[in-house]
Amino acid sequence: MVGAQGSAKSSAGNSILRKNAFAVHVRTTTTTKSCEISHSMVAERKLTVVDSPGWFYKHTLQDTCERDKLEIENSMYLCPPGPHAVLLVVGLASAFNASYQRAVQEHMSLFTDDIWKRTIVAFTRGEWLGGRTVEERIESEGGLQWLLKQCGNRYHVLDNMKCSDETQVTELLEKIEEMWAGNKNPHYEVDLCRAEEIEARKEAEDKMAKRIRQTTQRQSRILRELFKGEKQPITDLRVVLVGRKESGKSMTGNRILSKELFDTYWMKKEFQCKRGTTMCVKQQRNVAEVNITVVEAPGWLTDTMTADWLKGEVLRSVSMCAPGPHIFLLVIPISKAFTEEDRKAVVELLMPFSERVWRHCMVLFTWGDWLSNRSIEEHIAGEGKGLQWLVEKCQNRYHVVSRYHHITGEELFKKINDLIIRNKGHCFSTEDKQKKKLELPWQVKQPELTEEEWDRREQELIDRMLKAVVPEPEEPTLPSVKMTASIDGFCIPSMSGGAPSEFGSTFLNQRACAMVSEWLNIRAANSDVTSGLGSISASASYVEKLDGIPLTDENHQAIGCFFPEKDIMKFDTVLQTRISTDTVGARRRHSF
Repeated sequence: MVGAQGSAKSSAGNSILRKNAFAVHVRTTTTTKSCEISHSMVAERKLTVVDSPGWFYKHTLQDTCERDKLEIENSMYLCPPGPHAVLLVVGLASAFNASYQRAVQEHMSLFTDDIWKRTIVAFTRGEWLGGRTVEERIESEGGLQWLLKQCGNRYHVLDNMKCSDETQVTELLEKIEEMWAGNKNPHYEVDLCRAEEIEARKEAEDKMAKRIRQTTQRQSRILRELFKGEKQPITDLRVVLVGRKESGKSMTGNRILSKELFDTYWMKKEFQCKRGTTMCVKQQRNVAEVNITVVEAPGWLTDTMTADWLKGEVLRSVSMCAPGPHIFLLVIPISKAFTEEDRKAVVELLMPFSERVWRHCMVLFTWGDWLSNRSIEEHIAGEGKGLQWLVEKCQNRYHVVSRYHHITGEELFKKINDLIIRNKGHCFSTEDKQKKKLELPWQVKQPELTEEEWDRREQELIDRMLKAVVPEPEEPTLPSVKMTASIDGFCIPSMSGGAPSEFGSTFLNQRACAMVSEWLNIRAANSDVTSGLGSISASASYVEKLDGIPLTDENHQAIGCFFPEKDIMKFDTVLQTRISTDTVGARRRHSF
């Protein structure tokens, strides 16, 4: 089953299986966020039904989140060797206009063209027909006529309010069997290699989500320890909201102010003139003895260039909350994909503020109910490098707000307060850069550092430290190596050769060399423990084959590094000869 969200797709699956197999919620519009599979015996047939995530009815394929697209495509691989039928669920409660038609056409392009040969349109919410028949509804909308032409005029109406009616399911199964007769293969053939690619990609995204979560926790823990005990009394809070159109900026502003002051009727905004909604909007309110100022900057459209007037309005948003905002909330809707065009728009709008502005930025994800049972880290990992770059640019500062589940905002205010403490209570201001330009030469040459310079150096140090946390390796996955201990470990002689001891006694050095020779000839000769050097045994049979290289000061190579077969000589003879050489030459160390 595929289709738009809110089309009663999960309810249709329950009607077909005649049981509550898929979760259905009345208020939220994002029930299924990953593919779900269920089985049942209906009309003497064993049925397997796969429910896939739905797309927003007017979203293009580009607007749909990457993870949702991946799950929709993956639905075809959950019932190998492939589904016998694909039910394209269309709710009769919504008009099948041009936007709806384009969304269906683009999302069905995730599969091959053969998908239409095995697709049946399943109409739901038949109660919205009123006194008309479904055929009359089809004739009245050109989009539905196009859709049925694509599917070979195959359609069926499911009344989810009559789940106990087995007749409507039996008629559907008969239509599916009739469709089999007209196709060469009974099922839709899937590419198994593509299935493996999807599974590998999902595993890689899960691992990345874990790394993002661990990095965020480590950085938060470090910052808590660094600023432990420090407090910044906040009596004024100034916030600037930046984001694309319909991202939820107005909703966020109302949440912060705890009152409906911004206009959130997005349908009204959608049909307004574009130039008429290009002004910054400012709202103020006292909340819990804190004077809060929120400025909403106008949003941009993903498919257009960032206009100069929009850049000017974002610049004006800073001056509207003088002396400057404490935080920029970069509002990102989870319900839509974060494209490369969105990333470029954010960069272009914040570029005039210099690199300092990122210290005051936090990513605020809206439409949190779209996640369902998925974590925000999984969404960040699945959306691609653009969103991952933005989160890292904000030093992993992000928060999620939901549209349906009202929250007090305490966690958001806590994160804002931590950011203010991190910035020593300073707000962002464009005047700092101008003041530096007005500094006189003799003021710059003063040996004493100003408080601003100390803060700047401290911020740079903290930034470098937080960046060092990001590539921190995970727990080691290689098996540990066990060391084998020798029975003679308690009496292994010194291997320091002729190096002088801490007592400065030449006699002790010579005696140590003699003990090495004796130990190698007598004890190590019967040992099977390897030395670890090229897996060569340290037994006397190999030691006696050492090349007789004279140990002079000009020759710095260790004896134990080579094992030629010519000029064989006894190792103990070499050591005895070495003892009689000059004391300076005896100070060199040799490794075996």
